[in-house]
Amino acid sequence: MPRSKDKKVSPGLKQRRFRQRLITYRELKGPRLPRKIPRAAVPSFFTLMNLFCGFLSLVQVLEGRLEHAGWLILLASLFDVLDGIMARLTNGTSLFGMELDSLCDVVSFGVAPSLLIFEFGLKDFGTPGIIISSLPALAGAIRLARFNVNYEGEKKDSFAGLPIPVSAVAIVAIILNPDIIANLTSGSGDMSIILIAVVVLSGLMVSNVPFDSVPRPSMEYIRKRPIKFGIYFTGFLITVVFREIGLLSVISIYLVGSLVLAFAAFLKAVRDTDLQEIEHIGDSTVLSDKNGSNS
Repeated sequence: MPRSKDKKVSPGLKQRRFRQRLITYRELKGPRLPRKIPRAAVPSFFTLMNLFCGFLSLVQVLEGRLEHAGWLILLASLFDVLDGIMARLTNGTSLFGMELDSLCDVVSFGVAPSLLIFEFGLKDFGTPGIIISSLPALAGAIRLARFNVNYEGEKKDSFAGLPIPVSAVAIVAIILNPDIIANLTSGSGDMSIILIAVVVLSGLMVSNVPFDSVPRPSMEYIRKRPIKFGIYFTGFLITVVFREIGLLSVISIYLVGSLVLAFAAFLKAVRDTDLQEIEHIGDSTVLSDKNGSNS
């Protein structure tokens, strides 16, 4: 027998059947409960604004507006501070937020400053300029990965290595003060100072030199450390009032002060080391060497 052709179903009938199946599915699934906004959404919004500012900074660099790109990196650093404050206020600290913050920081404080310093003058050095310009991004990624691995859930008073936002702000401070850089190089256009600054900043990020953590404003922190908070607040006011020059002055004092304190702590640790303990360690080393040679 010849096959009977299937009857064509009208589009209206298909829509009615689909709606009936959808109604049946919803009835079987039960009533839909309203979802609560997760606590991590509030700080994550500021974290994403950090990333957005970093993206805008990259766009400004490509369009040749280096000064605008620098200010956008500073705005990203402000959002980076605000997301930590919001996380504490809403009790929204989470591993998701920490990972998202690190990913955003790589763009805003690693890739954006690298491209900015490249366009500022290092592009004239060819391949060496490309390599040196990439150091803030590469060292920043290592710095953030190390921080995430060693993170214990509490904010510490100091970090091992220069924080990546501070390195980015230091690069921006150089970009926003071209007259001072020109005076230091006697107007010759020599980029050696910038080359050295980029290499040093990148090296400090992956070093074990302790750097003081920037305080997150809170009444508890102000009560416990009023002097430290006053120093940082004064630096903030200097930056607001004197803008570019104030930013360069404050970041220079922070870097030099941190290095001086770290060196002083190292000398104190060396002076306080017990000589008897050193002799004991030396004797243990000699004995282990003898045992190894005898075997």
